[in-house]
Amino acid sequence: MRLAAALVASAAALAPMARRVGVVFDIDGTLADSFELGFSATNTVLRRRGYAAVDAAAYHEGCVYVTPERLSRHAVGSYDEALGADLGREFDDTYIALVDRETAGFYPGIGALLDRLVDCGAPVGALTNAAVEYAEAVLVSNNHRGKFMSVHGADSVPAPKPFGDGCLQVADELGLEPRDCVYVGDAATDGAAARAAGFGAAIGCAYGSHAKEKLVACGHFDVVADDVAGVANALFSGAGDDGERLARVLGGD
Repeated sequence: MRLAAALVASAAALAPMARRVGVVFDIDGTLADSFELGFSATNTVLRRRGYAAVDAAAYHEGCVYVTPERLSRHAVGSYDEALGADLGREFDDTYIALVDRETAGFYPGIGALLDRLVDCGAPVGALTNAAVEYAEAVLVSNNHRGKFMSVHGADSVPAPKPFGDGCLQVADELGLEPRDCVYVGDAATDGAAARAAGFGAAIGCAYGSHAKEKLVACGHFDVVADDVAGVANALFSGAGDDGERLARVLGGD
């Protein structure tokens, strides 16, 4: 019996281990369907300050910028740092207070995807160009904060997306090399940040703020998914257990 146990232990030690992979998510348009919340809060602030409201197309286009720059561009057509900071603070105060499962609920299937990642041992993180307080509020409201080992916003990293600083910070807090991480996001700036940080792969979400054609054309994503099921399929492709499937998305060793 002792010999058999020793042989089993030896075989297990020699068996190839699946590569440990971390997955980092954007928040808006990727995890959370929060368009109406952000859109209405934006126009509330603009009107309150005497600026013209923006339409949905302009709002979506502005989502590639951090909040202060986005609000300034909506208001005056260019980035005024002082104005943006002022409007951005007012916007954050307005919309963070409104976060709940109705205004910033997860897309159908996200909860199951997070469960699957955690069950196979994948460290999970979140990085948004919104405020970190907003990211925390969304994850808490959806009862999934405990699954995230690292959560950051534009105000808690050295530089926002499209720079790679935030991705590097999250990877470090996940205990992984950047090449062992996958970023999932709905904007070209998400893919650009992942590439700048040296992430092993990036998955685009065409169900968020930006059309699939735009995400494909930017060239930063390995895969562009039409829906949450497509993200899951990209992460867990091929044969084997989930850990092996997840490792395969990075390719190579």
